[in-house]
Amino acid sequence: MNVRLFFHYVSYLQYLLILIAMFFIGKGYLVLFQDDDIDQMLNHVNSGLIFMGISLSFSSLQDPTKTQNKFSRKIYENPRKGRVFIGIISVMASIFIISGLIGYLSFSNQKISDISFGILTLGIGFIGILKVAIEMFENHRLDKKSKANLGIVVESK
Repeated sequence: MNVRLFFHYVSYLQYLLILIAMFFIGKGYLVLFQDDDIDQMLNHVNSGLIFMGISLSFSSLQDPTKTQNKFSRKIYENPRKGRVFIGIISVMASIFIISGLIGYLSFSNQKISDISFGILTLGIGFIGILKVAIEMFENHRLDKKSKANLGIVVESK
């Protein structure tokens, strides 16, 4: 088994981590509605955010030469849609990281610092998603593939 295939299989742990994240977030809201305990709810939501960020990091281990479904293939094959998608991921990662850092460094309230750490972890996970999205976009663009098949060299700007 080659290394790329090994990491591709390890990337499937992302789904287990997403389930764990959903469990914590669901448990947090259940606690809020049953006990009206916002502190315990924030602890569970923070754990969910951290597990979601870790799961996104695991998804960056997947093989960028393969797409997971037809929907993502259509996005990555189209140069305009691919750039828009990468831009959206970049903005989301920036928002999560900046808001997480501001919350973590600015507030003295421990609960806000904890949630900010979870948001920061989610932003770092989005950086991994951004890396894979850029690689998939480069591997699946139809305009580069068609020019490469004709022997035309494409210079990047």
